[in-house]
Amino acid sequence: MAVPSFLARERIIARPGFNRWLIPPAALAVHLCIGQAYATSVYKAALVSHFDSSLTAIGIIFSIAIVMLGLSAAVFGTWVDRNGPRAAMFTAACFWSAGFLVGALGISTEQLWLVYLGYGVLGGIGLGIGYISPVSTLIKWFPDRPGLATGMAIMGFGGGALIASPLSRQLMNWYDPTYDGTIGTTPTGAAVAQLFVTLGIVYLAFMMFGAFIIRVPAPDWRPDGFDPSTVKAKSLVTTENVSANNAIKTPQFWLLWTVLFCNVTAGIGILEQAAPMIQDFFRNGETSAVAAATAAGFVGLLSLFNMGGRFVWSSTSDYIGRKPIYMVYLGVGLVLYVLLATVGSTATWVFVILAAIIISFYGGGFATVPAYLRDLFGTYQVGAIHGRLLTAWAAAGIAGPLIINGVLDARGTPGQLTAGDYRPALFIMVGLLAVGFVANLLIKPVAEKWFEPKDTDAPTTASTTGDRSLSR
Repeated sequence: MAVPSFLARERIIARPGFNRWLIPPAALAVHLCIGQAYATSVYKAALVSHFDSSLTAIGIIFSIAIVMLGLSAAVFGTWVDRNGPRAAMFTAACFWSAGFLVGALGISTEQLWLVYLGYGVLGGIGLGIGYISPVSTLIKWFPDRPGLATGMAIMGFGGGALIASPLSRQLMNWYDPTYDGTIGTTPTGAAVAQLFVTLGIVYLAFMMFGAFIIRVPAPDWRPDGFDPSTVKAKSLVTTENVSANNAIKTPQFWLLWTVLFCNVTAGIGILEQAAPMIQDFFRNGETSAVAAATAAGFVGLLSLFNMGGRFVWSSTSDYIGRKPIYMVYLGVGLVLYVLLATVGSTATWVFVILAAIIISFYGGGFATVPAYLRDLFGTYQVGAIHGRLLTAWAAAGIAGPLIINGVLDARGTPGQLTAGDYRPALFIMVGLLAVGFVANLLIKPVAEKWFEPKDTDAPTTASTTGDRSLSR
């Protein structure tokens, strides 16, 4: 599918002397916007009240968005690699913004299906294309530090709620002065609709900024002093290349799919329910020791650790390797979940510390996986492979919220839940992390039969088997 000339990859090849450190801000401009998805818990109660619905029915909005993220990343991954990051970011901005506007219409007309279509389907497509749009480009700009590169990009997605959570609360207060963030008050549906319109316009502007400053490296470009022969210094790191079509035929791809699914499912349930969860853990009868405003701040704190974990842990993986860092994410994460379920309600600071570290591992898993794919399959079509792997996120987007919301709906009603009501769901997450830990242990180097021929064009620019037009 052709794109307009002003979006074409050929128009954004960097000139000699271009500073590669200008690329991370372009990626952050997109990822900080689409990271708003993690702030949905701030207005979740308002939507439950507005539509007179259940937690599960409203949680489906988030699940649809994550499902569409995974599916669109898989379907459009090769298209993104072929046409370049500007076309991808531009397209993502249009879908993401349209999702908010259609969602606002659904809230205003009390048509929940329009919110599913808008924020869920259209917004989810924007999420998927926007998420993968800068990843392969950053890996090509930073072949010497792939973990650092992907961490810089993807930390923005984790940090999106750090901005969106307090911003959303303040905007809803402006649009509905009766809402002050205290217990027992929720914004009106009209306020949430106006919030959606505002975010749709603001995010469109910022994402377009990222789209028009992004650049791709010239063919055969290398950082000063970088020798590709030094890349193969860690276990599992290959200097060969595997196509996207062949990658999905390998056991390594599906083992890593399982690892990502388990890690994401365990974390996404907490993030999607973060604000009411901390209130419920410290509820005494009808009241909670944690105010709604504090709960919103907790969402922002989790976002900070989500963002920081993506950068710190993925950068650490450049030194200790991808497989060992995932042993930390899954193994230590498993222990932390047990502690959260058993002693998390003893003190607020205990709950906050445990949840924050768990979410830092969750974010780190996202940021490290593109570098893990690069180690296993090379840089040729790594964007397309990453897109297909994100179907694990789509599956987790269904499983995580359904597990949490399903258990909570069976245990009681919102506003009356306690820490004990969460324990069955948390122990399910412990089991999932154990499965992911075993899957990671089983990952071994990719067999030679899957490698591309040695005369395959340089992977820094080529993106699809048989398509050499971009490597001239």
